[in-house]
Amino acid sequence: MAAPALVMLTHGSTDPAVTEVAHHLRYGLQTVRPTLEVNAAFIDGCPPTGPQVVSHLIGRGIDEIVFVPLQLSAVTDHDPSIDTVVERVRATHPAVRFAVARPLGPEACLLGPLDERLRAALGTAHATEIDALVLSAEGPSDVRGLAMLSRRARQWGAHHKLPCVLAMSDGSSLNVAAAIESLNAQGRRHVAVGSFYLAPDADFDAQARLALRVGAIAASAPIGVDDAVLDLILARYAFAAMDLLDDSEEDPVRDYSPVISTAM
Repeated sequence: MAAPALVMLTHGSTDPAVTEVAHHLRYGLQTVRPTLEVNAAFIDGCPPTGPQVVSHLIGRGIDEIVFVPLQLSAVTDHDPSIDTVVERVRATHPAVRFAVARPLGPEACLLGPLDERLRAALGTAHATEIDALVLSAEGPSDVRGLAMLSRRARQWGAHHKLPCVLAMSDGSSLNVAAAIESLNAQGRRHVAVGSFYLAPDADFDAQARLALRVGAIAASAPIGVDDAVLDLILARYAFAAMDLLDDSEEDPVRDYSPVISTAM
């Protein structure tokens, strides 16, 4: 029996640079797991929507689907719009089995690609000195997500032996301008901003522009497509897919295990 299909859920956009991230993630996952059915679906009405993808999969005979929210700021709570999509497809297709994974969340494995993106931004800006960092993160987050993001900011700063302040775009913490100003007040004049975003959406763009406007020496690109992101998606999928296992001993063993991705 085939493993459940994996459907990534994320916000859509009229900007192709935003939606291309999800499509490139789909390609990367399909490359490392060619036997796994992988799709990307967008909320906010951007095609393909969750219901459109589900209808397509059901038309091909697939009756088990795992949704993986591509949200970096939350640990347990899904974006309400994702819950709306899941409730809608469950009501429309009662014979199909669905599971919803935890959001990707602010995992420590994402600090590596965050560093790479910031080094690239610093190189482009010809910056030679850094004396403080800001971790700029997407909102909204849940309580555990905010706590973990604060921990990641401390961890990232400690790794580089620099002070690091968390900035949240949703108002649950300082915004990026206030974070930079707080570091300036401590005498830090060479502040670099790491963008803990998955895609270059409007929220990221606004925070990056604001950071540069108030004096940041560089603001990194979003994390985007990276092996660490692919592995995290597969890990969330594998855990959630276990909820779809039948208790019957006659149910065949299926391969839900994540695979460490190879370099793309």
